[in-house]
This record gives sequence, C-alpha cells and structure tokens, in this order.
Amino acid sequence: MSSGKQLVLQTLVETGVVAVIRVDDPTDLLEGARALGKGGVRLVEITMTVPGALEIVASASRQLGDEVFIGAGTVLDATTARMAILAGASFIVGPCFDRDMVDMCKLYDTAVMPGCITPTEIVTAWKAGADVVKIFPGRVGTPGYFQDLKGPLPHIRMMPTGNVDLKTAPEYIKAGAVAVGVGKALVDAAALKTRQFGAITENARTFIHIVADARRGQ
Repeated sequence: MSSGKQLVLQTLVETGVVAVIRVDDPTDLLEGARALGKGGVRLVEITMTVPGALEIVASASRQLGDEVFIGAGTVLDATTARMAILAGASFIVGPCFDRDMVDMCKLYDTAVMPGCITPTEIVTAWKAGADVVKIFPGRVGTPGYFQDLKGPLPHIRMMPTGNVDLKTAPEYIKAGAVAVGVGKALVDAAALKTRQFGAITENARTFIHIVADARRGQ
C-alpha cells in the first residue's frame, strides 16, 4: 500500500466524515472544499455528475494537496476510475460494485469504496479488494440494517451514504460505521451558490464533533 493511500484511509478512520458534493453548478467548489477542510472534514468526494468534474478534481487536488483529499464519486466503471485517478483523485467511490473498477484502483494503489446493499454484495466487494464498502442507498441501509450487517461482518469496514444527517450520523457510528458519507446535510448547493463558506466550515465542525462523541459512546 502506498503512503498516499495509507494516509487517505488513516484520515478517513480518524475523521469519520466524507463530504459528498453533488451540484449542478461547479462554481466555488474549490473554496467549498477548502471550507470543509477548515472544519475538519478532510475527505471531499466530487461526484462525476457535476459538470466538468474531472477538471475540478484536477484543480482542487493540485491546490489543496494533503490539506483536503479530493475523491471522485459516482464512478461506474474502470475507465472513469482511471481518468479520475490520473486527474488527481485520492480515492474512488461508486454507487455499485464493479469488479473492473476495483481492479483498476488496486492497479493504481488508490483507495476504493464501491457501493453495496446486500450481504452477498458486501462480502464479494470486500473479497475483491474494496478498502471500504459504501452502504447505499442509506434510506434502505438504515442504522438498524447497518447494525444487523455488522453482526456477522464485524471485520468489514463499511460507510453509509444517503440518509445521513445530524440525527442519523451518530446512530450509524454507534452501529459500527467506520465513517459516514454526508451530502446536502453537510454541503448544501444553496450555501455554495451564496458563498456561505463560514457556515459550511461550522457545519463541518459540527459533524466532526458528533461523530467523535458517538465513537466515545460506543
């Protein structure tokens, strides 16, 4: 494992929060990522549905360095994974499990987090080399469902995305999540559009604190 990949996974475990940015207007995403970093959220996932996503990944990863790790989300195949990695993505996240995508990330020694929902998918992805299995969608993979999964699969690092907010985030952590992927509850498109970077930083701090508190209460 490269030191870069190790640092990404170590930061994921330490902070416990991944910001998921899915917006129609990419303006100010760089400043938004910087604002998240100031609040302690050091992993920022830019989904491939964002216009010009690869250019944003390249620019943000170059300018923010190890201050904030920029990842690519909604990656469906190996080709997109390779393009994102070459653009500078520090980690790759998918909504589903694609073995070729996982293999590509392993080839480039890049952290990969495919999405799964059933026990069979989760174990298959883990055996294929997933570093973290994303439990998606969160509205199906509730904290209770998550807890049920961790019973027979305590050794698999899992992270929910979707349905994660200030109320459910600590519930997922207490159920055994290594981290939580947070979208609009953390980075609202309106806040970005109106350049409310201070509010984004405070929101990030809040999520970091509630995750830390939930871990202490496990």
